[in-house]
Amino acid sequence: MTQHEPEATNISSASTRARIEMLRQQRHRLEQGGGPERIARQHQAGKLTARERIHLLIEPDTFQELFLFSHHRCTAFGMAGKEMPGEGVITGCGSVDGRQVFVAAQDFTVAGGSVGEMHADKICQTMDLALKCGSPFITINDSGGARIQEGIDALSGYGRIFYRNVLLSGVVPQIAIIAGPCAGGAAYSPALMDFIIMVRGSEMFITGPEVLKQVTGEQVTGEELGGPEAQIRSGVAHFIAENDAEAIALCKRLLSFLPSNNLEDPPDRGDGELRFYNDPVLDTMIPDDPREPYDVIPIIKRIVDDGDFLEVQRGFADNAVIGFARIDGSTVGIVANQPTVMAGVLDIDASDKIARFVRFCNAFNIPLITFIDVPGFLPGVAQERGGIIRHGAKMLFAYSAATTPKISIILRKAYGGAYLAMCGKDLGADRVAAWPSAEIAVMGPEAAVNIIYRDQIKQADDPAAARAEFVRLYRAEFASPYVGAGRNLIDSIIVPSETRRYLSLALASLRTKREFRPQKKHGLVPL
Repeated sequence: MTQHEPEATNISSASTRARIEMLRQQRHRLEQGGGPERIARQHQAGKLTARERIHLLIEPDTFQELFLFSHHRCTAFGMAGKEMPGEGVITGCGSVDGRQVFVAAQDFTVAGGSVGEMHADKICQTMDLALKCGSPFITINDSGGARIQEGIDALSGYGRIFYRNVLLSGVVPQIAIIAGPCAGGAAYSPALMDFIIMVRGSEMFITGPEVLKQVTGEQVTGEELGGPEAQIRSGVAHFIAENDAEAIALCKRLLSFLPSNNLEDPPDRGDGELRFYNDPVLDTMIPDDPREPYDVIPIIKRIVDDGDFLEVQRGFADNAVIGFARIDGSTVGIVANQPTVMAGVLDIDASDKIARFVRFCNAFNIPLITFIDVPGFLPGVAQERGGIIRHGAKMLFAYSAATTPKISIILRKAYGGAYLAMCGKDLGADRVAAWPSAEIAVMGPEAAVNIIYRDQIKQADDPAAARAEFVRLYRAEFASPYVGAGRNLIDSIIVPSETRRYLSLALASLRTKREFRPQKKHGLVPL
C-alpha cells in the first residue's frame, strides 16, 4: 500500500502573512534606534550610529543580531510601557576577516545609551556566548552611564558585566572602542579589557569635571581629564583614532595579530618557508659612543616582516616600546628599551607597561622577542617613594611566569637588575643573543671604575687619562658579551645583520616548546 504525501500549497493563510508583515515592520522600527532626529544629531556630532559602526566592523551579510526585542521592566518615573529600541545596545556576532567575533555596541540615540537591567543582560549573554565559542569580544562604548530610573538594577548590571570581563580575561581577547562618553563605573569594564581604542572627542573618567570642581575645587575640562590624550598619558588607553572609521580599522588590524582564544596559536600568514636575509644596515645602527641615543623602532622594523610593527600604548612610558609584528608570517610580541627617551631606563610606568604586555602575550601563546639596551632602573626619591621596587618586581614576575617562547637580543647596555628584568637567561629566556656592541655588567663601566679603581685614579699623575683607561679595561674584561657567553648565559654572539636569520630559526625551533610549572591556583603578582 502506497502512502501519499499531502499536497503542497502555494497559498499562505492571511493570518500568517499578517504576522510576517507585522514582524518585518516591528524589526524595521526597532532597527531605527532613537529615530531620524536623534540619528541626525549623532551624525552632526561627527559620530556614526551603533548600527553603522557594526556594519563597518563586521563583514557584509554575516552579522546575526541577538536580543533585538529586549524590553525593560521598569515602571517607575514614567517608564511603564516606554519603548527603548534594543534597550540602547546592539549585540550579536559576525565575521571579521573570516573569523567570528561577538560585539556589543551602545546606541546613544536611545536614552543616551544608558545602561539598565536588560541593556546589561544583553551584553552579559553576548559575553557568555563569546566565552563558550572561544571568540573575541568587542564593545563599542557610547553611553551616558547608568539608567538612573532603574536604580540598583542598573548597578547590578554593571557588576555582572565586570564579573564576565574577568571570566573572559586570558581566554578570549577583549577590545573596547570608546566612541563617546564612558563615565563613572562604566569606565571599569573597558579598564578590565585587554585593549582600549579611544576616538578623538570621546571621554573616559570616573568623576566628571563638574563634580571635581564641587568636591575638590579643581577646575579642568573634560578633554584634560578624560580625553584620549589624557588617558594615553595615564596608561589606561592603548590607541587613539581620529574618528569612528579609523578606530574600527585599527581594531581589525589588532585582531589580525591575535588568536581567537587561548587554546589557539596566533594567526599564521606564512607559507611554511623561513625568510632568511641579511641586512647590512643593521651593522651600522648602534652608535660607537655608548652614551649616544638612537631610535630602536627602525631596528625593529628592519627585522620584522614587511616593516609592519603595530606599536601599543605609544605616548605612555615611551622609554619602553611594546607592540605586535610578524616573523615568517607568525605573530610575535615585541618589547624593547627606547634609548631616545630617558636613555631607555626602566621606571614605574615602563615596568607596568611591559609587565602587562608580557602577561597578555603569554596568555595567548604569542612568542616574545625582547630587544635590550637598558642602563638600569631610574634612580630618584620620587621613584623610590612611588614603589619602583614593587613595580619593577611586576616585570620580573611577568617574564618569569611566562611559558611562551622567549627570545632576548642584547643590543647594547644591559646593566644590573634591569638586565635581569628585561628577561635575561636566568628569568627563563629560551634564547639570548648579543650583538658585539653589547655590555653586560652590574653597572656601567664609568660608575664601576669610580668605585673599584677610586684610589688608583686619585693617585695617578693624570686622573682623567687613568680613569679613561680603567673604563676601557673594564668594558673589555668585564662588560664584554664574551664573558656572558663563556658562562653560557648568552647562547650566541651574532652579527647584527644576521638577526633576522637568528630569530627565524629560533622561533621555528621553539614552536614545540613545552614547559611545566608547579601546580597552584595562581601566582601572586606584586600588584
